[in-house]
Amino acid sequence: MSDRAERSRLTAPDGGRVIKPRAWAPVRAMTRILNADGSHHVPAPAGPGRSAIMDCGLYVDGKRQPGDWHYPEALAAARREGGFVWLGLHEPELGEMTAIAATFGLHELAVEDAVKAQQRPKLERFGEVNFLVLRTARYCEHAELTENSEVVETGQVMLFIGPNFVISIRHGDACRLAPVRADLEAKHELLGHGPWAVAYGVTDRVVDLYLEVADRLEDDLDVLEADVFDRQSTGRIQRIYQMKRELVEFKRAVAPLQRPLMTLTGQANRDVPQEVRRYFRDVQDHLSRTVEQVNSYDDLLNSILQARLAQVTVDQNNDMRKIAAWAAIAAVWTAIAGIYGMNFEDMPELKMTYGYPVVLAIMLVISLALYRWFRRNGWL
Repeated sequence: MSDRAERSRLTAPDGGRVIKPRAWAPVRAMTRILNADGSHHVPAPAGPGRSAIMDCGLYVDGKRQPGDWHYPEALAAARREGGFVWLGLHEPELGEMTAIAATFGLHELAVEDAVKAQQRPKLERFGEVNFLVLRTARYCEHAELTENSEVVETGQVMLFIGPNFVISIRHGDACRLAPVRADLEAKHELLGHGPWAVAYGVTDRVVDLYLEVADRLEDDLDVLEADVFDRQSTGRIQRIYQMKRELVEFKRAVAPLQRPLMTLTGQANRDVPQEVRRYFRDVQDHLSRTVEQVNSYDDLLNSILQARLAQVTVDQNNDMRKIAAWAAIAAVWTAIAGIYGMNFEDMPELKMTYGYPVVLAIMLVISLALYRWFRRNGWL
């Protein structure tokens, strides 16, 4: 029987497939080990390369238990003592993630999403495990906004939230989770609510960074707006397009998170404890404020772009008027000179002694008169 057919026989409580070690045999060989409590686990691969595990902690009654824990032993202890495991990963590779998935019983589709890290914010449920995807963002410092400036850096944080564990997977450096862990470990009462307290802490940190980015973007927009309306500045339109691209990237991270938060704060959600749901509502309020800011920035940037385009059109019209004015002045000389160049014998003033300087004087007077008239009307 093929691996595909074998996997199809393994079903999760919700009807989906669950990772089985044999299904990932090409990635690494796994050996089941019997723990002291009778449960089985799969050790992490010992092959070459770095480990993606940044931290693994066991929490009981909101307090971190002392010692260095390997995630299979920590999970077994959490089930015995009624606590939970928080496993933190940074950009895991498929081999190591497969071993972790086999230990915690994660769905293979979610595991694939966690490794690829190309997901939009969402909340999915696989049996007893919830899979929450967040897009992270942070502001990139820059001395001057140019057409090549990176203003917003984005990444991803993914959370597997189960009855006795939470697995956080970070991609990119837009949001580091070590400060979140330290902050939550100081709040034993909150952490005592279990894995969903960790989900709240991570989500709150991500949304707080949204607010910081939004505030810094407002400063950039103020500078950009002032520069566009400064008549002494060139106001290159490429910078406006670059700012708009960065704002679109930020908007893609912020806006889709609204639906997952609505699900987490809804009364129909029985997974999230009632007390933690209140904290998620606070995060939802902050997210709504950020979404409103981003939408207003988008409208303002569109207005700035339209204003700059209007300025370009006006500048082009002014240039055309100047060209037309000088062409009109030159036309006087061309017309008079063209008349006297027709070589007719019977033409006025041909025999005059001072005819030549008189004609030049007439040309000069008409040109000066036209110049003053154009200047008075703002054409020159």
